[in-house]
Amino acid sequence: MAKTIIEPFKIKSVEPIKFTSPEYRGRVLKEAHYNLFLLKAEDVLIDFLTDSGTAAMSSKQWAALMDGDESYAGSRSFFTFEKVVKDLTGLRHIIPTHQGRAAEKILFTVAGGKGKVIPNNTHFDTTRANAEFSGCIAVDLPVQVALETDAFADFKGDMDLNRLEDLVKRTGREKIPFCMITVTNNSVGGQPVSMKNIREAKLLLDKFDIPLILDACRFAENAFFIKLREPGYREKSVREIAREMFSYADGCTMSAKKDALVNIGGFLALNDEALAEKARSLLIMTEGFPTYGGLAGRDLDAMAQGLVEVLDEDYLKYRIRSIEYFGEKLLKEGVPVLVPTGGHAVFLDARRFLPNIPSSSYPGQSIAVELYIEGGIRSVEIGSVMFGKEAGGEFQAAQLELVRLAVPRRVYTQSHIDFAAELIIEVFKRRENIPGYKITYEPPYLRHFTAHFEPVLS
Repeated sequence: MAKTIIEPFKIKSVEPIKFTSPEYRGRVLKEAHYNLFLLKAEDVLIDFLTDSGTAAMSSKQWAALMDGDESYAGSRSFFTFEKVVKDLTGLRHIIPTHQGRAAEKILFTVAGGKGKVIPNNTHFDTTRANAEFSGCIAVDLPVQVALETDAFADFKGDMDLNRLEDLVKRTGREKIPFCMITVTNNSVGGQPVSMKNIREAKLLLDKFDIPLILDACRFAENAFFIKLREPGYREKSVREIAREMFSYADGCTMSAKKDALVNIGGFLALNDEALAEKARSLLIMTEGFPTYGGLAGRDLDAMAQGLVEVLDEDYLKYRIRSIEYFGEKLLKEGVPVLVPTGGHAVFLDARRFLPNIPSSSYPGQSIAVELYIEGGIRSVEIGSVMFGKEAGGEFQAAQLELVRLAVPRRVYTQSHIDFAAELIIEVFKRRENIPGYKITYEPPYLRHFTAHFEPVLS
């Protein structure tokens, strides 16, 4: 019996990629102020910047695009999409948006506000930014093992429920409009959340009459991890597991650009009718009529099809194993990787990779720059550039200093992964010669997208 897990698809269309020299890459990166977000995509050989909106759609999704109904109101495509989401989540009110952060913006605008507190296992960047922009205080409550990058545990994405209960009692229920759980937990390495943790969080929150909202953009990957690792779920289908996850939620936000396998789209789903009505009113002002929500009808059809395809267990087996394979190649050569690997990305531990560079000189950014110059790999820093800050004139480092190599769905083959691993190993071997970086410009929110950097030369 063969042990190699092959891609569960055939390639039907290809897109050429551009090969460049290290000298060329060094020049264009300097012109982009050493910020990989500011590079032209055509100058990137292998793009691991994000798994959001970068998937290859299937032939059935492309066929669905052609059948989209572009009516402004009451589009057939919306009702197809709504049925798929309701069948999956069991939630009553389905509100399409152009992507996940739009759903977050609407939710925090109608339910958040100044002085409110939002607990989460760990907020990711746009979730935190939207919470704080509305005046909320975003509180992260990961379990302790999540911060130990070299420790193996099955569900490092879990929320610390003792800290959650303490927060509710100290803050007061009236200041907490809802609690969020992000599945999988991107900020701590794409780690899954157990069903036990979701269920117990719901029971705890019900005691205080606080709704639970899932950030569900990688719900299928999380459900597959539950199937693999949690007792009692091995014989259940991923769809059954996903439905149980959603059964504990009072609502969810979703960037469909992840586990719905599309290039644009998202939604907000709620059970509370009054809250949903407020959300729809804001949607009309900012996104569009409630039956298109800032999207073309064809996008709704593609999302509906993607939400069906992502639950295919052959696909999920390949997806999770391909990320694990990537991590194993690096670990074999001593490269410090957050373990176990998550569902959508390999995360390098920048503190262990570059122990000579302090957090204030952004070791994750240093690694990301070197990977691009070495071989045209684009990654993203998830550390003190993204989550660090100045407070009272003092630098506050992020809890983790990571570099995320997010693998687009159904895009790259094993040879791309082998090539990328070889380049990362080469950079690791010459790590003592890598400089730190300083920020020379930053915007007030989400600075990692547009900040400018310069190397700190010794």
